[in-house]
Amino acid sequence: MSWSSCPFCSRQVLSIELERHANNHFEDEDLARDIQLAHDYEDEDIDLDLAHHVEVSSSQVEIPRKPESVSCSESEAKYGFMGLLKNCLECDGGVSILCGYVDHFQSTEFEDVGWGCGWRNIQMLSSHLLVQRQEAREALYGGGGFVPDILSLQRWLEIAWEKGFDTAGSNDFDQKIYGKRTWIGTTECAALFRSFGLRARIVDFSSSNRDAGSIKSQVTGPMDTYLTGKLPDNNFGICPAIVKGHQLLANWVWSYFSDNMLTKSGRNRVVVAEKAPLYFQHDGHSRTIVGIQLKSLPNGMQQHNLLIFDPAHKTKVLQSCLSKKVGWQRYIKRGVHTLKKLDYQLCYMDPGIATGAELEKLKTLDSTRFEF
Repeated sequence: MSWSSCPFCSRQVLSIELERHANNHFEDEDLARDIQLAHDYEDEDIDLDLAHHVEVSSSQVEIPRKPESVSCSESEAKYGFMGLLKNCLECDGGVSILCGYVDHFQSTEFEDVGWGCGWRNIQMLSSHLLVQRQEAREALYGGGGFVPDILSLQRWLEIAWEKGFDTAGSNDFDQKIYGKRTWIGTTECAALFRSFGLRARIVDFSSSNRDAGSIKSQVTGPMDTYLTGKLPDNNFGICPAIVKGHQLLANWVWSYFSDNMLTKSGRNRVVVAEKAPLYFQHDGHSRTIVGIQLKSLPNGMQQHNLLIFDPAHKTKVLQSCLSKKVGWQRYIKRGVHTLKKLDYQLCYMDPGIATGAELEKLKTLDSTRFEF
Protein backbone atom coordinates (compact mmCIF):
# COMPACT_ATOMS: atom_id res chain seq x y z
CA MET A 1 0.00 0.00 0.00
CA SER A 2 1.53 3.29 -1.12
CA TRP A 3 0.97 6.69 0.55
CA SER A 4 1.56 10.15 -0.89
CA SER A 5 1.54 13.71 0.36
CA CYS A 6 -1.17 16.09 -0.91
CA PRO A 7 0.49 19.06 -2.67
CA PHE A 8 -2.07 21.45 -1.11
CA CYS A 9 -2.60 20.41 2.52
CA SER A 10 0.40 18.01 3.00
CA ARG A 11 -1.95 15.34 4.33
CA GLN A 12 -0.82 11.75 3.74
CA VAL A 13 -3.36 9.86 1.62
CA LEU A 14 -3.41 6.61 -0.30
CA SER A 15 -1.69 7.10 -3.64
CA ILE A 16 -4.69 5.77 -5.54
CA GLU A 17 -6.83 8.40 -3.76
CA LEU A 18 -4.39 11.29 -4.28
CA GLU A 19 -5.95 12.72 -7.43
CA ARG A 20 -9.50 12.65 -6.05
CA HIS A 21 -8.34 14.17 -2.77
CA ALA A 22 -6.35 16.93 -4.52
CA ASN A 23 -9.21 17.83 -6.84
CA ASN A 24 -11.53 18.15 -3.85
CA HIS A 25 -9.55 21.21 -2.80
CA PHE A 26 -10.85 22.93 -5.91
CA GLU A 27 -14.48 22.17 -5.15
CA ASP A 28 -14.56 24.41 -2.10
CA GLU A 29 -16.48 27.63 -2.65
CA ASP A 30 -13.87 29.75 -0.90
CA LEU A 31 -11.37 30.70 -3.64
CA ALA A 32 -9.23 32.72 -1.22
CA ARG A 33 -8.51 29.62 0.84
CA ASP A 34 -7.54 27.64 -2.26
CA ILE A 35 -5.16 30.37 -3.36
CA GLN A 36 -3.63 30.56 0.11
CA LEU A 37 -3.11 26.81 0.15
CA ALA A 38 -1.33 27.02 -3.18
CA HIS A 39 0.86 29.91 -1.99
CA ASP A 40 1.67 28.10 1.27
CA TYR A 41 2.71 25.06 -0.70
CA GLU A 42 5.07 27.14 -2.81
CA ASP A 43 6.72 28.56 0.31
CA GLU A 44 7.38 25.17 1.89
CA ASP A 45 10.01 22.65 0.95
CA ILE A 46 7.80 19.56 0.86
CA ASP A 47 9.31 16.30 -0.25
CA LEU A 48 6.56 14.75 -2.40
CA ASP A 49 6.59 11.00 -2.86
CA LEU A 50 3.90 10.77 -5.52
CA ALA A 51 2.96 7.57 -7.29
CA HIS A 52 3.44 7.28 -11.05
CA HIS A 53 0.08 5.60 -11.41
CA VAL A 54 -3.07 7.05 -9.85
CA GLU A 55 -6.73 6.21 -10.15
CA VAL A 56 -8.27 8.69 -12.59
CA SER A 57 -11.74 9.76 -13.69
CA SER A 58 -13.01 9.49 -17.25
CA SER A 59 -11.90 13.06 -17.99
CA GLN A 60 -8.36 12.62 -16.72
CA VAL A 61 -5.28 10.71 -17.81
CA GLU A 62 -3.00 8.18 -16.20
CA ILE A 63 0.64 9.04 -16.87
CA PRO A 64 2.80 5.95 -17.51
CA ARG A 65 6.38 5.45 -16.52
CA LYS A 66 8.99 5.75 -19.25
CA PRO A 67 10.62 2.44 -20.18
CA GLU A 68 14.20 2.59 -18.94
CA SER A 69 15.62 0.50 -21.77
CA VAL A 70 14.78 2.86 -24.65
CA SER A 71 15.16 6.57 -25.30
CA CYS A 72 12.37 8.98 -24.42
CA SER A 73 11.65 10.25 -27.93
CA GLU A 74 11.44 6.73 -29.38
CA SER A 75 9.47 5.12 -26.59
CA GLU A 76 6.86 7.73 -25.81
CA ALA A 77 5.44 7.80 -29.35
CA LYS A 78 4.73 4.09 -29.01
CA TYR A 79 2.17 4.79 -26.32
CA GLY A 80 -1.52 5.20 -26.94
CA PHE A 81 -2.77 7.46 -29.68
CA MET A 82 0.61 8.66 -30.85
CA GLY A 83 1.81 5.11 -31.33
CA LEU A 84 -1.29 4.31 -33.36
CA LEU A 85 -0.89 7.49 -35.40
CA LYS A 86 2.76 6.70 -36.08
CA ASN A 87 1.79 3.28 -37.42
CA CYS A 88 -0.81 4.83 -39.72
CA LEU A 89 1.58 7.45 -41.06
CA GLU A 90 4.23 4.85 -41.83
CA CYS A 91 1.76 3.33 -44.28
CA ASP A 92 0.59 6.66 -45.67
CA GLY A 93 3.67 7.83 -47.59
CA GLY A 94 5.40 11.17 -47.42
CA VAL A 95 7.48 12.42 -44.51
CA SER A 96 5.88 13.08 -41.12
CA ILE A 97 7.18 14.62 -37.91
CA LEU A 98 5.43 13.93 -34.61
CA CYS A 99 5.83 15.07 -31.05
CA GLY A 100 6.04 12.31 -28.44
CA TYR A 101 3.35 11.18 -26.03
CA VAL A 102 -0.01 12.98 -26.23
CA ASP A 103 -3.32 11.73 -24.89
CA HIS A 104 -6.59 12.71 -26.55
CA PHE A 105 -9.22 14.51 -24.47
CA GLN A 106 -12.73 14.88 -25.82
CA SER A 107 -15.45 17.34 -24.88
CA THR A 108 -18.32 15.49 -23.23
CA GLU A 109 -22.01 16.11 -23.80
CA PHE A 110 -23.02 16.92 -20.23
CA GLU A 111 -19.82 18.67 -19.19
CA ASP A 112 -18.24 20.99 -21.72
CA VAL A 113 -19.57 20.56 -25.28
CA GLY A 114 -19.68 23.93 -27.01
CA TRP A 115 -17.28 25.77 -24.72
CA GLY A 116 -14.59 23.48 -23.28
CA CYS A 117 -12.25 22.93 -26.22
CA GLY A 118 -9.60 25.26 -24.80
CA TRP A 119 -9.47 23.35 -21.54
CA ARG A 120 -9.28 20.03 -23.36
CA ASN A 121 -6.31 21.27 -25.39
CA ILE A 122 -4.59 22.35 -22.19
CA GLN A 123 -5.14 18.82 -20.93
CA MET A 124 -3.58 17.40 -24.09
CA LEU A 125 -0.53 19.65 -23.75
CA SER A 126 -0.29 18.74 -20.07
CA SER A 127 -0.35 15.00 -20.83
CA HIS A 128 2.68 15.48 -23.06
CA LEU A 129 4.62 17.70 -20.68
CA LEU A 130 4.08 15.41 -17.69
CA VAL A 131 5.58 12.45 -19.58
CA GLN A 132 8.20 14.03 -21.81
CA ARG A 133 9.69 16.78 -19.62
CA GLN A 134 10.85 15.98 -16.12
CA GLU A 135 11.23 19.64 -15.19
CA ALA A 136 7.62 20.27 -16.23
CA ARG A 137 6.37 17.23 -14.31
CA GLU A 138 7.93 18.60 -11.15
CA ALA A 139 6.59 22.12 -11.69
CA LEU A 140 3.06 21.54 -12.99
CA TYR A 141 0.03 21.34 -10.71
CA GLY A 142 1.90 21.00 -7.44
CA GLY A 143 4.01 18.10 -8.67
CA GLY A 144 1.05 15.72 -8.57
CA GLY A 145 1.95 14.09 -11.89
CA PHE A 146 -1.56 13.93 -13.28
CA VAL A 147 -3.73 16.02 -15.60
CA PRO A 148 -6.36 18.01 -13.65
CA ASP A 149 -10.01 18.12 -14.64
CA ILE A 150 -11.55 21.32 -16.05
CA LEU A 151 -12.75 22.71 -12.72
CA SER A 152 -9.28 22.28 -11.24
CA LEU A 153 -7.67 23.93 -14.26
CA GLN A 154 -10.02 26.85 -13.80
CA ARG A 155 -8.78 27.22 -10.22
CA TRP A 156 -5.18 27.05 -11.39
CA LEU A 157 -5.85 29.80 -13.92
CA GLU A 158 -7.38 31.99 -11.23
CA ILE A 159 -4.26 31.39 -9.11
CA ALA A 160 -2.12 32.43 -12.09
CA TRP A 161 -4.13 35.65 -12.38
CA GLU A 162 -3.77 36.19 -8.64
CA LYS A 163 0.00 35.94 -9.07
CA GLY A 164 -0.10 38.67 -11.73
CA PHE A 165 0.10 36.61 -14.93
CA ASP A 166 -1.78 38.30 -17.79
CA THR A 167 -3.49 40.88 -15.61
CA ALA A 168 -4.95 42.59 -18.67
CA GLY A 169 -6.49 39.36 -19.91
CA SER A 170 -7.86 38.43 -16.50
CA ASN A 171 -9.85 41.66 -16.46
CA ASP A 172 -11.89 40.32 -19.36
CA PHE A 173 -13.15 37.61 -16.99
CA ASP A 174 -13.35 39.83 -13.87
CA GLN A 175 -10.60 37.58 -12.46
CA LYS A 176 -13.18 34.80 -11.98
CA ILE A 177 -13.60 31.71 -14.13
CA TYR A 178 -14.16 28.77 -11.77
CA GLY A 179 -17.40 26.98 -12.57
CA LYS A 180 -18.15 29.15 -15.59
CA ARG A 181 -18.87 27.81 -19.06
CA THR A 182 -16.65 30.41 -20.62
CA TRP A 183 -14.53 30.07 -23.74
CA ILE A 184 -10.82 30.54 -23.27
CA GLY A 185 -8.05 30.94 -25.81
CA THR A 186 -4.34 30.99 -26.43
CA THR A 187 -3.60 33.74 -23.91
CA GLU A 188 -5.26 31.84 -21.05
CA CYS A 189 -3.31 28.73 -22.04
CA ALA A 190 -0.04 30.68 -22.00
CA ALA A 191 -0.81 32.43 -18.71
CA LEU A 192 -1.62 29.13 -17.01
CA PHE A 193 1.57 27.38 -18.10
CA ARG A 194 3.72 30.47 -17.50
CA SER A 195 2.53 30.60 -13.89
CA PHE A 196 4.44 27.34 -13.34
CA GLY A 197 7.56 28.77 -14.97
CA LEU A 198 7.07 27.13 -18.36
CA ARG A 199 8.20 29.26 -21.29
CA ALA A 200 4.90 29.37 -23.17
CA ARG A 201 5.08 31.57 -26.31
CA ILE A 202 2.37 32.90 -28.60
CA VAL A 203 2.52 33.29 -32.38
CA ASP A 204 -0.11 35.20 -34.39
CA PHE A 205 -0.86 34.66 -38.08
CA SER A 206 -3.10 37.28 -39.64
CA SER A 207 -4.30 38.19 -43.11
CA SER A 208 -5.59 41.58 -41.96
CA ASN A 209 -3.93 44.66 -43.51
CA ARG A 210 -1.82 42.38 -45.64
CA ASP A 211 0.39 43.59 -48.41
CA ALA A 212 0.09 40.96 -51.15
CA GLY A 213 3.12 38.72 -51.28
CA SER A 214 4.84 40.25 -48.27
CA ILE A 215 5.71 38.72 -44.94
CA LYS A 216 6.01 40.86 -41.83
CA SER A 217 7.34 39.78 -38.45
CA GLN A 218 7.57 41.77 -35.22
CA VAL A 219 10.03 39.33 -33.69
CA THR A 220 12.79 37.37 -35.40
CA GLY A 221 14.17 34.02 -34.39
CA PRO A 222 15.74 30.80 -35.66
CA MET A 223 12.52 29.65 -37.33
CA ASP A 224 12.16 32.77 -39.45
CA THR A 225 14.49 31.38 -42.09
CA TYR A 226 11.73 29.03 -43.13
CA LEU A 227 9.25 31.86 -43.44
CA THR A 228 11.24 34.24 -45.62
CA GLY A 229 12.30 31.80 -48.31
CA LYS A 230 15.88 31.59 -47.00
CA LEU A 231 15.88 27.88 -46.41
CA PRO A 232 18.75 26.08 -44.66
CA ASP A 233 20.88 23.74 -46.72
CA ASN A 234 19.35 20.43 -45.68
CA ASN A 235 19.30 18.87 -49.17
CA PHE A 236 15.68 17.83 -48.79
CA GLY A 237 13.87 20.65 -50.54
CA ILE A 238 10.77 19.90 -48.48
CA CYS A 239 9.76 23.46 -47.59
CA PRO A 240 8.45 25.69 -50.36
CA ALA A 241 10.69 28.64 -51.03
CA ILE A 242 7.74 30.89 -51.88
CA VAL A 243 5.41 31.45 -48.97
CA LYS A 244 1.89 32.58 -49.75
CA GLY A 245 -1.22 32.87 -47.61
CA HIS A 246 -1.85 30.20 -45.05
CA GLN A 247 1.20 28.28 -46.28
CA LEU A 248 3.08 30.63 -43.98
CA LEU A 249 1.48 28.97 -40.97
CA ALA A 250 2.17 25.47 -42.31
CA ASN A 251 5.84 26.34 -42.92
CA TRP A 252 6.14 27.67 -39.39
CA VAL A 253 4.69 24.45 -37.98
CA TRP A 254 7.03 22.38 -40.16
CA SER A 255 10.06 24.35 -39.03
CA TYR A 256 8.96 24.11 -35.39
CA PHE A 257 8.69 20.34 -35.40
CA SER A 258 11.60 19.60 -37.76
CA ASP A 259 14.27 21.78 -36.10
CA ASN A 260 16.95 20.06 -38.24
CA MET A 261 15.62 16.63 -37.24
CA LEU A 262 15.56 15.42 -40.84
CA THR A 263 19.16 16.45 -41.40
CA LYS A 264 20.15 14.35 -38.42
CA SER A 265 17.87 11.41 -39.09
CA GLY A 266 17.89 11.10 -42.86
CA ARG A 267 14.77 10.48 -44.91
CA ASN A 268 12.82 8.69 -42.22
CA ARG A 269 9.19 8.30 -43.14
CA VAL A 270 8.07 9.20 -39.59
CA VAL A 271 10.32 11.15 -37.23
CA VAL A 272 9.61 11.73 -33.54
CA ALA A 273 10.74 15.21 -32.50
CA GLU A 274 11.72 16.60 -29.12
CA LYS A 275 8.89 19.12 -29.34
CA ALA A 276 5.70 19.73 -27.41
CA PRO A 277 2.36 19.82 -29.27
CA LEU A 278 0.89 23.17 -30.30
CA TYR A 279 -2.26 24.84 -29.00
CA PHE A 280 -4.01 25.87 -32.22
CA GLN A 281 -6.64 28.61 -31.97
CA HIS A 282 -8.95 30.27 -34.45
CA ASP A 283 -12.26 32.05 -34.18
CA GLY A 284 -14.80 29.71 -32.59
CA HIS A 285 -12.65 26.67 -31.86
CA SER A 286 -9.23 25.40 -30.80
CA ARG A 287 -7.40 22.13 -31.41
CA THR A 288 -4.01 20.56 -30.73
CA ILE A 289 -1.37 20.09 -33.45
CA VAL A 290 0.61 16.93 -32.69
CA GLY A 291 2.73 16.89 -35.86
CA ILE A 292 2.89 17.65 -39.56
CA GLN A 293 3.15 15.64 -42.79
CA LEU A 294 4.64 16.52 -46.17
CA LYS A 295 3.46 14.58 -49.23
CA SER A 296 4.32 14.85 -52.90
CA LEU A 297 1.28 15.22 -55.15
CA PRO A 298 0.89 13.66 -58.63
CA ASN A 299 1.28 17.12 -60.22
CA GLY A 300 4.74 17.48 -58.70
CA MET A 301 3.62 19.91 -55.99
CA GLN A 302 4.11 19.25 -52.31
CA GLN A 303 1.43 19.52 -49.65
CA HIS A 304 1.66 20.03 -45.91
CA ASN A 305 -0.95 18.36 -43.72
CA LEU A 306 -1.32 19.47 -40.13
CA LEU A 307 -1.83 16.47 -37.83
CA ILE A 308 -4.47 17.46 -35.32
CA PHE A 309 -6.22 16.13 -32.23
CA ASP A 310 -9.65 17.75 -32.02
CA PRO A 311 -11.56 17.79 -28.70
CA ALA A 312 -14.81 17.70 -30.70
CA HIS A 313 -14.04 14.15 -31.84
CA LYS A 314 -14.92 11.14 -29.75
CA THR A 315 -11.90 9.43 -28.23
CA LYS A 316 -13.22 5.90 -28.81
CA VAL A 317 -14.02 6.63 -32.46
CA LEU A 318 -10.59 8.11 -33.04
CA GLN A 319 -8.89 5.20 -31.33
CA SER A 320 -10.88 2.70 -33.39
CA CYS A 321 -10.04 4.40 -36.70
CA LEU A 322 -6.35 4.59 -35.84
CA SER A 323 -6.25 0.99 -34.65
CA LYS A 324 -7.91 -0.27 -37.83
CA LYS A 325 -6.02 2.20 -40.04
CA VAL A 326 -9.33 3.06 -41.68
CA GLY A 327 -10.90 6.53 -41.90
CA TRP A 328 -8.37 8.13 -39.57
CA GLN A 329 -7.28 10.73 -42.14
CA ARG A 330 -10.52 12.70 -41.95
CA TYR A 331 -10.11 13.07 -38.20
CA ILE A 332 -6.39 13.84 -38.09
CA LYS A 333 -5.15 15.40 -41.34
CA ARG A 334 -5.81 19.03 -42.26
CA GLY A 335 -4.26 20.40 -45.46
CA VAL A 336 -3.39 24.06 -45.93
CA HIS A 337 -6.42 24.42 -48.20
CA THR A 338 -8.68 23.76 -45.19
CA LEU A 339 -7.40 26.85 -43.37
CA LYS A 340 -10.16 29.34 -44.16
CA LYS A 341 -10.02 31.69 -41.18
CA LEU A 342 -8.39 35.13 -41.40
CA ASP A 343 -6.54 34.79 -38.13
CA TYR A 344 -4.86 31.95 -36.24
CA GLN A 345 -2.89 31.74 -33.01
CA LEU A 346 -0.44 29.13 -31.78
CA CYS A 347 0.98 28.55 -28.32
CA TYR A 348 4.23 26.57 -28.07
CA MET A 349 6.58 25.65 -25.24
CA ASP A 350 10.26 26.41 -25.14
CA PRO A 351 12.23 23.98 -22.94
CA GLY A 352 13.27 24.70 -19.38
CA ILE A 353 11.75 26.47 -16.38
CA ALA A 354 11.95 30.23 -15.87
CA THR A 355 12.80 31.71 -12.48
CA GLY A 356 13.56 35.09 -10.97
CA ALA A 357 13.55 38.06 -13.32
CA GLU A 358 12.65 35.91 -16.32
CA LEU A 359 9.57 34.58 -14.54
CA GLU A 360 8.51 38.14 -13.74
CA LYS A 361 8.79 39.07 -17.41
CA LEU A 362 6.56 36.14 -18.33
CA LYS A 363 3.71 37.76 -16.44
CA THR A 364 3.23 40.14 -19.36
CA LEU A 365 2.02 38.33 -22.45
CA ASP A 366 3.24 39.28 -25.91
CA SER A 367 3.45 37.47 -29.23
CA THR A 368 5.34 37.06 -32.46
CA ARG A 369 3.12 38.28 -35.31
CA PHE A 370 3.21 37.33 -38.96
CA GLU A 371 1.03 38.93 -41.62
CA PHE A 372 0.39 37.59 -45.09
